[in-house]
Order: sequence, then structure tokens, then C-alpha cells
Amino acid sequence: MEEREWSEYERRVVETVKWCEDRNESPLVWAMEVGKLADRVPSPALGQVLVSHLCFLNNRPSLWKFLEQSLSSGLLSPFHVLSLLSARIIPHRRSQPEAYNLYLELLSRYGLSFDPLPPHASKEKIIKSVDLSLRLSQTYDVPTLELGHAYVLFFFSVVIGLIDSILDDWGLQKSSLDVSSLAFVSTDCDDMDIDPRESHNMGRKEYRGEMGSKNTLKALDVLGKLLESRKAVLLLRLVHFNMPEKFNGLLRRLELLKAHRLASSDLKPAMQLLEIFSANILRVVGCELHLDKRQIIGMLVANGSCKPVSLSNYESGRSSCWVALDVYMENTIDGKQLPIKSAIDVLADVTVTLQILNQATWQETFLALWFSALRLVQRERDPLEGPVPHLEARLCVLLSIVPLAISKVLEDETQLYPSSHPSTIVSGYETDHGHGMSGKTRVPRKHGLISSLHVLGQFPALLCPPPSVVGAANVAVTKAARFVHNSRNEKDRVDYGSNGQGFINSGGNMRHLIVEACIARNFIDTSAYFWPGYVPASAISPSEASPVQESPWSKFIEGAPLSGNLISSLVSTPASSLAEIEKLYHIALHGSEEEKSAAAKILCGASLRSGWNTQEHVVRVLVKLLSPPVPPNYNGERSHLVDYMPMLSGILYGASSVDTVHIFSLHGVVPEVAASLMPLCEVFGSLEPTTLSAKSSKGDDPSIYMVFSLAFLFLLRLWKFYRPPLENCITEHTRAVGGELSLEYLLLLHNSRTAFFQYETDSNPGRIENASDNGIYVHSFPKLQTWYWQNKSCVASTLSGLSSESPVHQVANKILNMIYLKITKTGSALGNSSISSSNGSFTSSGEDSFQRPMHLPAWEVLEAIPFVLEAILTACAHGRLSSRDLTTGLRDLVEFLPASLAAIISYFSAEITRGIWKSVPMNGNDWPSPAPMLPSVQSEIKEILAAVGVSIPSYFSEASQITLPLPMAALVSLTITFKLDKSLDYIHAVAGPALESCASSCPLPGMPIVGSLWAQKVRRWHDFIVVSCSRSVFRHNKESVAQLLRSCFTTYLGSLHVLTPSLSNESGVNGLLGSTISDRSVRRFLAPGFLYLRSWQSMQNVLYINVVIVELVAEYARTSALRWATAESPRLKSSQASLCLATARAREVATLGASLLCVAGGFRMVQELYMETIPTWLLSRKDMKQGEVSAVSRVVEGYAMAYLFLLSGSLLWSVHGKLPKWVLTKRVRIVGVHMDFLAGVLEGKIALACHPATWKAYVSCLVGLMVNFAPAWIQELKLKTLRTLASGLRGWHECELALALLERGGVAAIGSAAELLNVIC
Repeated sequence: MEEREWSEYERRVVETVKWCEDRNESPLVWAMEVGKLADRVPSPALGQVLVSHLCFLNNRPSLWKFLEQSLSSGLLSPFHVLSLLSARIIPHRRSQPEAYNLYLELLSRYGLSFDPLPPHASKEKIIKSVDLSLRLSQTYDVPTLELGHAYVLFFFSVVIGLIDSILDDWGLQKSSLDVSSLAFVSTDCDDMDIDPRESHNMGRKEYRGEMGSKNTLKALDVLGKLLESRKAVLLLRLVHFNMPEKFNGLLRRLELLKAHRLASSDLKPAMQLLEIFSANILRVVGCELHLDKRQIIGMLVANGSCKPVSLSNYESGRSSCWVALDVYMENTIDGKQLPIKSAIDVLADVTVTLQILNQATWQETFLALWFSALRLVQRERDPLEGPVPHLEARLCVLLSIVPLAISKVLEDETQLYPSSHPSTIVSGYETDHGHGMSGKTRVPRKHGLISSLHVLGQFPALLCPPPSVVGAANVAVTKAARFVHNSRNEKDRVDYGSNGQGFINSGGNMRHLIVEACIARNFIDTSAYFWPGYVPASAISPSEASPVQESPWSKFIEGAPLSGNLISSLVSTPASSLAEIEKLYHIALHGSEEEKSAAAKILCGASLRSGWNTQEHVVRVLVKLLSPPVPPNYNGERSHLVDYMPMLSGILYGASSVDTVHIFSLHGVVPEVAASLMPLCEVFGSLEPTTLSAKSSKGDDPSIYMVFSLAFLFLLRLWKFYRPPLENCITEHTRAVGGELSLEYLLLLHNSRTAFFQYETDSNPGRIENASDNGIYVHSFPKLQTWYWQNKSCVASTLSGLSSESPVHQVANKILNMIYLKITKTGSALGNSSISSSNGSFTSSGEDSFQRPMHLPAWEVLEAIPFVLEAILTACAHGRLSSRDLTTGLRDLVEFLPASLAAIISYFSAEITRGIWKSVPMNGNDWPSPAPMLPSVQSEIKEILAAVGVSIPSYFSEASQITLPLPMAALVSLTITFKLDKSLDYIHAVAGPALESCASSCPLPGMPIVGSLWAQKVRRWHDFIVVSCSRSVFRHNKESVAQLLRSCFTTYLGSLHVLTPSLSNESGVNGLLGSTISDRSVRRFLAPGFLYLRSWQSMQNVLYINVVIVELVAEYARTSALRWATAESPRLKSSQASLCLATARAREVATLGASLLCVAGGFRMVQELYMETIPTWLLSRKDMKQGEVSAVSRVVEGYAMAYLFLLSGSLLWSVHGKLPKWVLTKRVRIVGVHMDFLAGVLEGKIALACHPATWKAYVSCLVGLMVNFAPAWIQELKLKTLRTLASGLRGWHECELALALLERGGVAAIGSAAELLNVIC
């Protein structure tokens, strides 16, 4: 409306109002006459004119009555008029107390009136007018407003405005509030007291003061009455959910009122009103979802978490809520994989996620965490002896990784709740699900931790220490005994020392080691030593103990030189403080050559393997030492790394064992180790070794070749270079992060962490500096990059021809000459023969046959090895080279340059996959024969698999048919020549996994043949080898995967045909993973879950696991519901109690399914579940074989699938929004695609084949679970998807659920939520 038209319109309205007033007409007649001037109803223009006319030139009762009539008749929009009045009257409440009083009256009547405007109404004009008057867009930083959104912000603004006016009227300072005042309370107090029409009559001032006091109480009363309405609570809850910082401003104002309510006598009459108002605000904070529990969906969502279980169930492993912890921990001990993400971070995230989903207290949560880690250690009581991580890695999880994960959980609490101020407890969705959801007191997480440590002592069976740890446990308990004794005798000044040495049979157990780990990290203090029963009666009195021996570390710190005896003591005794580790660090850098070597040896000794309280510091120091700094003023021609050879050699030797490398992996430093090893490989691989330094070293004597080989093989272990091309392809497609098999991906992770580590160093100058401040890339190392790409090329395709003039050709000739020189000396007649390959010939003749490539850099040797291997394999295939000579030559090559093993494995694995080489008979003549052991191995494989319900066909008909591809035969023949020497761990750690991978990729029975050959060589590894062979079955037989997974469900949950709901003694975690790895009471029995965790990487089609798990979850959920519902009626036998049992069973099934699914495939598996498997399950018709399934079974099936959906995603992506950007992006995309699919079905765009009851239960329960436990996921969905889902839920009469969904949909969904709220309230 233009300015001239507006003036004319305003004149006509004023004239009509004046005419009605002069005639003393009733408000109804006024409304009828003025309504004739409105072109549509409600009229925004009319509202603006009346409010501007009323405030304040015509502030008469008749006009207020007319205004009230206009609101009640619908002539004006209450929302619009109250917005205009709020902006005009609240700032002038003191000068216009009558108007403020009448405004409060209108607000109490119409404050919650919000009716949808008809289509022809001027909706946009009303929104714009409200926005301008209250400055909503500017105050709340919302660029565009919908009608419902504007109404929510209007209501919140009015509440804030009234509270601010009350605070101001009572003289309370608002300087502590961090939220700026709204537009209509920004007028200065002095201005509010000015009335242009006011005389200076003192009586008038007293009247205004008295009426102002009454208005203040009335404002508080109006607030209390408004918030008694459920609609008002829900309106404020929209702000609480989606604008937490604004809502926290309201809470701070409330706290200010409470803090000063006794400070002034003016507040005493208002205390009751204030209590009512405060109680109503707390209703907003207690944001529970209240569904109709008389309907089955409401009961399912209400029972959507695991209930606390008894302590006996914890000990026996039957606490189904926490099985994900056990599965994850056992999976981390798998020697075939080195996780690139820190187990500390993963375990902390999983712990918090399970605490939220299980709605458990922190005592229950930490107790479950300790029990899972203790079961992990107890499982090693009867281990399978072999080259896999054993007790050291398991103790690392219990005593180092778990405490560090707990530290992270406690740190997160300090960020979430920076103070105990109640107003900081609520911030969006970050609520403590263990407490505080319904206004309960929040218990600090540390209190839960301390309580769990108290309760832990009630489980002696789990706390029994392994034999190798008994000494450490006794030291811990005697340390406590000495402390207690010294404390009690402090007045006598008697000191019996602080070390536990000298105490024997002290009754120490794993709890004492756990408590020591917690004390070391400042979770608790030494008052724990005084806990009842902590120091057992069996502890010897200090007066009876032998004299305390001085710790070797004390001597070291005091300055004792590193001599032989002290070095041995320090190697076998773990460091107890960071100061001791830092001193070793400086010696390793600045000491003599002998001291450098000794410091490296000490750091890789007990301090790394069993120094659990300082293990993370030792790990970081070792990683740092792998990249030693350039000495000051260093100007040598060669790299400074050469001067550190003794130290580097000591670290690389000491860190080469399987357990030690796994400890590095558990601490999440694989990317950092890779980045530190690459410069070593580049430098030492480029040096030309002298005759002396090129000699092979099997001890501590460092050489250029040996240091290079140690670093190079260590590096290759981190990214599993040995996987054949087919396995690489499948793994990269099915694993969460396909790049984990490449150096580029490891370096990408390292570079992304560099800034964070540098920040930690800057903020804590006392810490050891980070290894690198800049990014590291493969192209920074030309020699390494050249080999890297050559290796990829060799794996991808056959070798191309070489010119005889090529330097590589010449190096290959030298290598062949070296090999055949050795063969000639052993009596072979091949000294002057010519060996030809399809790509050229390498000739050994004359004096060159006596030359060894002693002065060649290692990179040149590695570059030529593939061509050497092709030549000798071709010669062997054509009978020009015997198998014995082939094996001898390969062994000599590995002895000369151990790093050549990598090139041999890479080439052979590629050739095995290509399948172009003929098979050779393993008959004992040409090649070693497995016949003596093969029948036994095959029988034991069948026995192991039969025990877990897996049946396999027989592999052999006659022993004469035992063959292997030529490269496989050569590789296994080479590996069985290696000595089982501790100093060769770095060789076996590469050869073992590579051999298993290559053998598994051969046609059956390749792996049993290889296993039989190794079983003949190493008798004590027999059981381990048989178990390894049994895993290969799952690579070739998809049906066996389904059978194994079914056995996992059966042993964990019990048989589907058991009629009782109670679990058997063999079920639960102990049934799934075993109480020991190998049960010797039953011949060669492995728990199915343990076998699954060791086998899933061998499965060629990992995505098939998804399909099987979904089918098993659905089947078990349906069957469990059948026990609680009759076949004739969908009603439950015992109402809610029976449904609780059925849903608890469904949660157990889904929890197990999610746990097994996530460890096997990570992001990729969950993505497939969300985007393919579950949609396919919904789109498929289920033909039930055993008659018609009841409706209750269908509903419970849908609930179980919804829980599987939520838990599997939560275990990987968490339920909150504090994630790395790339992880958050994946979650938003994948969850969004699935929810869009559900919306498409609700819109009728997609036709389903599943039962309607299953579909409705799945959608409703999924939404309910997301509302309760993962509201951050809802905020990430599209607004259109949210509206569609809400509309569908309303169609199913799930209005409360639809409202809860929209409430949590973010700022954009506030308008839709308000409109729905207006419908249902």
C-alpha cells in the first residue's frame, strides 16, 4: 500500500472509530463497522492502524474493549496485534502502567492463540510486520521466516521481554547475561519514566509506582499461567532444541531471579509465583518423549533401551547391552590387521554411544568397560601358540587403552559441562542420558568411575591375573600396603619404602593393576588404598618383608652410567614416570653410540611392553626417535640419519615383534610411524654400503642393508602390500576406507593430525615436540616412489621387456651371478649356464660369476628383483633349474638383503592371482610333501568347523593329486627354510601373513597344504596353523559364512527352538567369544564369534555378511515375539511386561548384529546396510514357511530392524554432531538417502512388498529411536523429508511422534513444528 493510500486508509479507520465512540456503540458494533474497511480477515493493515492509534494518544478503555472484540471475532490476528503491542508497550510500561496492565490481560487470553491463516490472508504482510516490530530476523539471525517460525520467536521474545522487565523493575542487574536484550527492552530506564502528557502531581507518581509494582507481579503471574499450558511448553522446547544458546539465556535470567529472590523484600510476595514459573520452565528442560503407551508403538519406543542387568550377568558375560565392547576389543587383537585409527578414540566414542543408547548410569557403563577388557585378558589363559598378538597386546588394552579412553570420556564431560551452574547443563541435545533427562541430578562421570572400581572387587574370578602378571599385581598391592602402613605410622616417622619389591604372595589381582593405572592418570588418588578390602589380609606386613630393593630407574635418574647390569635391569623393568622416559630420549639423541643403542633397547623393553601407566609416552618417544632432528651446525655430506644408525637399528629391532607393532597400532600411531619410516627407507636405501656394512646382520650389529631392511619391511607391514590384486580390489570396495592399503592414505592421515599435535606442543611446552611440522608426501621420496609405482605396475600386469643395455638388466645379472655362485659352491653344475626368460636372457659366465653386488644401493637391488624372479621361475618351469636350487637361491637373496623378501612376496602373490603358472606336485621329490600331516590337518579343520555348525566337503581323493601353483610352491618352500629365531621376527611378521594371504587365494586345498608343511616344521604351532587353515574355507564358500553367523547368533542368544526366554549357561559373551581362545576340554573347539572375528577378512564377498545378518535379526526378532503373543490374536499375553521381554530380546539380536556387522566392514558395510540391504528387505516379500506370523511378530521385527539401523550407524558415527567434517558429511549423505527412501514410500512413489505392520513399526520405531537417542541425525535431514515423515506419522495417528520429529529438525523445521503443534494442542 502506497503512502498516500495508507494515509487515506488510516484516516477512514480513525474516523469510523471516532464515530462509533461518539455514539457510544458496543464493541461488537465497532467491530462490525470497522470490519467493513478490511479487504480481508484478519487484516494486517487494520491492526497496525489500531495499535498506532491506541498507543498512546488514545489510551482509553473503550478502545481496548474494541481491540479485544476484534481479536475474539477474528477481525485481527492475535499474533500480529500482540507483537505490535509488545514492541510499543513493554518499553513504556512505567509511563503507561494502565496500558501495560491491559496488555498483560490480552496476552494472558490470546498469547497462545495461533490459528492458521486462510489462503487469501495477507500472510507475508503479517510476518513482515511482526519481524519489523520485534526485529526477529536480526535478533535470532534467521534470514527467512515462516508463519509458524515467526510465532515461536514472538512467543519466546515476549517471555524474555517480560522476564527482563521484571528484573529491571526489581532493580536486578542484567550485566551477567551474555545474550543481548531484545528490541523492545532496549529503551533506557530514564526514558521510560517520561510521559509527555504527565503533570508533576505527586499523587499521580505514587499511583503509577503502586500500579507498576502490581503489574510486575501480574507479569510474573501471566508468565506462570501461560507456561502451565502444554502448548507454551512445547513452543519454548522448540527454542530449547534448535536455538540452545538463546534458551540458555532464558535459563540464566531464571537463575538470576532465583539468586536474588531473598535479597529484596519486594520479591517475597512473588516467591510462590516465581516457584510456579520456574517449575514450568523446568518442564521444558525435561524433554522426554511421551507417547501413548496403550499403543504398541508407544510401548516399543518407551522400552527402547536396555535395562540395567544384575552384577552376576556382568561377570558371566550375559550383559547383552555391552556386547559391542567385547566384539570390538577382541577384533583389535587380530594380528592380521593393524587399525589405523586409535583404539582409544574408538573405544571412547563407543562407550559414550552405548551409555546413551542403554540409558545406563556411568557406574554401569564403566563397569561394563572393565569387564569387557578383563574378559579379553582372561581369554588368553590357554592361547594358540603362534605368530599373533598375545598377552602383551591384551594387557595393553586393559591397562593402557581403556584408561586412556576413560580419560577422553572424562575430558568430554568437562567440555560438555564446564561448570556446575545449572544453566549450563542444558545445551541443545547434549544431555547426560544416564541422569538428568527428567530433571534428575546429574552425577559426574568420575563418580561413576570410582563407584565402578569399588564394585569391581566383587568379581574375583575375572580378576585372577595371568601367571606372567602375578608379580606386577603383587607389586601393586604391596605398594598399597606400604602406603597404608606408612600413613598409619607417620607419627612415628617410620618409613618402609614406597616400592613393592620384597613382598611375596601378596594376593595381588587385576583390580590392583587397574587402580594403579587410574591413579597414574589422576582419575583417583591414593585414598583408594584405604578402601575396605583393597589390601588383602594375605599381604605381608612391611616389618616381615625383605628389605626394599632400590629401583634401577632410581639409579638411572641419579646419574648412574648405562653399564651392562643396569641396562639389563632397565630393559626388564618398566619406567614409572615421564621424566625417566624423557631422559632416555635425550640420551638416545645425544649420547655416545653405545648409549644410543642402549637407550633404544631400554625403550623397546619392558617400558613399551608392560609399562602400562606410561606406555603412551614411550610410544610417542619411539615415534619421535624414528625421525631424529638434524644436529646443530651439521654440515656433513651424507644424511644425518647415518650418525643415528645404532639408535635406529635398536628401535627397529626392538619394535619388530608382533605384540610390539600391535601396541603401536592400538595407540593409533600407524600413520606417524609410516611417515617416520619413509625418510629412513629413502636415505639408507640410496647409500652404497661398504663391504663390511653390507654383511648380513642377525643381531644388534647395524649395517646399511640391515637398517634399510628393518625400516622397509616395517613400513610395508603397515599397509599390507602383499595382498594380491583381486583381494585389493574387493577390499577397497568393501572396506570403509579403501585408501588404508596405500601409503598415500597413511600420509594423508598423518598430515591431518600434524596441526593438532603441533597445537598440543605449543600449549604444553613441557611435552616432547612432534615429529614433523609439515606435510609429508610420497613424491618427497623419489627412490621410494619409484619402487612404489614399479610394485603397483608389477602387481597390475606382467613385466615388460628390458634391453640388455639397461642398468636394471645389469643389476639383475649381478644378482643371478651371486645366486649361482652360491649354488656352484654347493655342488651344482649351473655355474656357466644361461637362464632365459620370455622377456630376455640373463647370462652368468666368466669372472662375473664370482662377483656379488656388494656396493649397490638397496633400491637398485629391489628394482631388479622382479626380473630375476621371472627368470628363475621360467627356468624352473622349463626344467633348467631344480626346485631345490630355486629355493636356495631365494634364501640366499633374502639373507643378502632381507628387504628383498618384500619384492619376492609381491611378485609371487601377483603371479599366483594371475594363474598363468602350471601347478607342481608336492610329492617330496621335487617339492616338499605335506602328505604326512595333510589328512590330520584336514580332519581337524572339519572338526573345528563342525563344532561351530559349519559343514564343508572333502578336498582330496588321492595324495598324488596334491599340487600347488609354481609361485606358491616356491614361496612356501622359501618360508619353511627360515629359522624361528627371535632376531628374525621382522622377517616372519612379513612372511607369515603374506603366505596365508597367497595360500588362501589359491584354489582349494591350497591353504591346508601350506599349513601341513608348516605344521611339520613347527610342531608347537600346530593348533594355530589348523585354525588358520580353517579360515580359508570362508573365502571360497559363501554358505559357510551364513552357517558361521547363525552359530554366532545361536551361541549368544540360544536356539530359536528353545521355549524358555532365559539364556543357557553357554550363551552370552562367553558363548560367543569363548571364556578361553581354545577350549581344551572339548577337542579343538573355538567359539564361533572368535572364529568369525579372525575370518571375516578372508571372506571374498564381505557385503554378503550384511544380507545374512539382516535375515538373522529379522528371524530371531519374529521368533522371540511368538513366545509372547498367541497365534489367534495380535495382543500380547501379558501386556507391557511381555512386550518388554520381546523387545529386550529384539534389542539383543540387533545389538549382536550391529556389532558383528561394524567390525567386518566399517563405513562401507553400514553404507550398504542403509542404502541397499534394508531397503531391499523392505521391498521383498517374506514367505514364511511355518504358517502365518502374528502381527505382534511383524511389529517386533520392524523394531529390531530399526534398532539395528540406529546402533550400527551410532557405533561408527556416534549420535552427536561433534565429528570430523569428512565423517559428518558421510553420515549426512548416507542417513539422508535412507530417510529419503522412507519418505518416497510414504508419498506412494515406491511400492513395498513387506507386511504393513512391519513397515509401520520400522518407520515409527526408527523415528522414535532417533528422537530419543540421535536427535543430531534429524537436524541433518532435508526439511521436505521431515515434513513427509511427519505427515505419514500423523496419518498413522502418531501425532506426538511426528511433533517430536519436527521439534528436532533444526531451525528450518520450527515453522512446520509450530503448525503441527497448533493442530494437536
